[in-house]
Amino acid sequence: MCAQFKVSEGATLHGKVAIGGGTTVQENVILGSAEDGELGIGKDSIIRSGTVIYSGVKIGNNLRSGHNVLIRENTEIGDNVLVGTNSVIDGDCKIGNNVSIQTGVYITRYTTIEDGVFLGPLCVTTNDKYMKYGAVLKGPIIKQEARIGANATIMPGITIGENAVVGAGAVVTKNVKPNEIVAGIPARVIEK
Repeated sequence: MCAQFKVSEGATLHGKVAIGGGTTVQENVILGSAEDGELGIGKDSIIRSGTVIYSGVKIGNNLRSGHNVLIRENTEIGDNVLVGTNSVIDGDCKIGNNVSIQTGVYITRYTTIEDGVFLGPLCVTTNDKYMKYGAVLKGPIIKQEARIGANATIMPGITIGENAVVGAGAVVTKNVKPNEIVAGIPARVIEK
């Protein structure tokens, strides 16, 4: 027998929203939007108060959102993902399984985050190299098991390799190879 999902009275659902069994949606949550598309949330998830998730989003099982999370359209999120309080996933993103996104993280549009990645508090990804209207946007790719420290900034189009570590406060302007540790402004290799 599959456990039913629970949606608090103060939550709002728009359009096509599919919620898996065992999921809890707290008050002041907005799920879906007036736009076309379906929002799918897997089983055994917790969507905490103040969270807004657009239509056109597909989320796996066991999502844990903090409070006041924003997840925009055309985003895919795997299983066992934590999205911390006040974090923003700005749409057209792919996020793998077993990812930990800590408080206040900004994930820019067109970012790919593979399985097992850790993003420390207030980490920022960027996608606009020239910072002007109409520019071609390219988000970073963060490979499996990479670790990004608190307050780090990842510039547009950068690839962070498997098992790499980016130190707290670093500004990453060049690709980071697998297993490298980088730190500083701009980030430089401190250990291979």
